[in-house]
Amino acid sequence: MDLLLYFIIILIPVIAQINISVSYGKYKKEANSEGLSGFEVAKKILEANGLDDIYVVETSGNLTDHYDPTRKVIKLSKDIFHGESIAAAAVAAHECGHAIQDKENYVFMRIRSMLVPVVNLVSSFSWFVIIIGLLTEYFNIFFLGIGLISVGLLFQIITLPVEIDASKRAKKEMERLQLIGNDEAVGVSKMLGAAAMTYVASVLTSLLEIFRLILIFNNRRD
Repeated sequence: MDLLLYFIIILIPVIAQINISVSYGKYKKEANSEGLSGFEVAKKILEANGLDDIYVVETSGNLTDHYDPTRKVIKLSKDIFHGESIAAAAVAAHECGHAIQDKENYVFMRIRSMLVPVVNLVSSFSWFVIIIGLLTEYFNIFFLGIGLISVGLLFQIITLPVEIDASKRAKKEMERLQLIGNDEAVGVSKMLGAAAMTYVASVLTSLLEIFRLILIFNNRRD
């Protein structure tokens, strides 16, 4: 049972990553009909929503795109920033979705932002507490560690509606501003859907990992 769970825990994120890689690889090769780069798509959406104060800058890495709410900056990776593909447009629009959430004080985004320092703190020693609990077979210490890991799980669960909502806003803005053709909407949806599945995979993986740890602890006590 433990080996099966361990295999599933490894497999779920791998499948999700393959899915996003395949989708990105496909739509990275397909130019958007408006000939707009990711940077241009982002600027048009931001301007249309009165967010001229938000900067759009290029960042290093591959698919490292994100919105920084503290600095009010959208960071796009090189291929997204300069690319004129359906994938570049979709990713850039998605990050603009987060900027719009920030402007409108989207509740789940606010909760996630508040949890960030807490998650960073507890994640640094949660596994240490769990290992101590397993070695000593002390119930309270072990479940304290589980509780600390659960804070990370809570963060992942709250992240889900944030990401799904950002994708919905992205597609809505792209259609409203006519940044994509009707035949490109399917590609945008697949790109954004594949990205959302990576977050679903993270939640499932964390749930199964907690369940696996509880089984291990119970087996050691028997």
